[in-house]
Amino acid sequence: MRFSVLSLIGHDAHPLTGELPSPADRFEEVIATATVAEELGFDACSVGERHAGAFLSSSPSVVLGAIAARTTSIRLLTGVTVVAILDPVRVAEDFATLDQISRGRIELVVGKGAEAGHFDLFGLDEERQWDLQKEKYELLRRLWTEEGVDWEGEFRPPLKNVTTVPRPYDGLPRVWHGSATSLNSPELAAKHGDPLFTANAIQPREAYAKLIAHYRERFEAYGHDPADARVAAGSGGLLIADSSQAAVARYKELYEARVRQTFKPHLAGKAGYNTPYRTIEDAIESGPQLIGSPQQIIDKILGWHTVYRHDLQSVTVDGFGLGGPEQLETLQRFAEEIAPVVRREAPSTLWE
Repeated sequence: MRFSVLSLIGHDAHPLTGELPSPADRFEEVIATATVAEELGFDACSVGERHAGAFLSSSPSVVLGAIAARTTSIRLLTGVTVVAILDPVRVAEDFATLDQISRGRIELVVGKGAEAGHFDLFGLDEERQWDLQKEKYELLRRLWTEEGVDWEGEFRPPLKNVTTVPRPYDGLPRVWHGSATSLNSPELAAKHGDPLFTANAIQPREAYAKLIAHYRERFEAYGHDPADARVAAGSGGLLIADSSQAAVARYKELYEARVRQTFKPHLAGKAGYNTPYRTIEDAIESGPQLIGSPQQIIDKILGWHTVYRHDLQSVTVDGFGLGGPEQLETLQRFAEEIAPVVRREAPSTLWE
């Protein structure tokens, strides 16, 4: 198993104290966390992209550039690049630049995004989101693998003999397809022989298992070697204590206040937006959150692995409002007490 640290760069008041860091301090916290993650042996760090809500992650390439400047080996992922609303030419240029600066450490996770409202912001029809996603991704792929591209589609002006610059550092960067609720992303990933990154953040395990099973089935149906089907999984946040009882005592008020704070009433009943695990006890028992003792978290990740057969596990330490020092302590405990056991029990050849 490989491990990545994800931040969506949330910028909401602390659910208990009401404190709100400045944007500059929040960015510095994310960059510092990535540098510590490298020191602790994490394989990757990931920055999300949001254009609405209480987030500062509208320009992940800029943040990843700052992380690239302070690190040397950790892989740089997006989580996700909302290709459905972006110009593929701009995406190709920005991330090839970052790929050159980092000497080949960039990998994209592409998706349509999980924040309602960004289609309107960019003047696009949300009803066409999957058509936008498919066309724009396939153009991005051509721009990174071909020179002198001639192209004509529905959602942007035609291209004639276009070669984007710079070129990627060492051929096509790996592109994962982020999947939260729909079979469309697994289908597109399978078609192109790309890996799948399932959100695994809000819904029950069975919902994500369905997406992954569809991906593996269609991956083989498109003629790809099933052994090449790579899967990654997110998680709904990481809180470590010495025991389950200690986790409840320490984090119950914080966890449940954050759940109330982030509830989206206008999206109630729509899969993938509001967690059904309203209490910390439910989250520990059945949710995709990693909360509890190190052994509980090991058991939960290995339980996912039994079903998902995934190569990469993503964790989030800044989703519940932990302060910077506690975030770093949590990362250190994960690296020292959890990651070695999971690596041994679920080895992966990803990035070898």
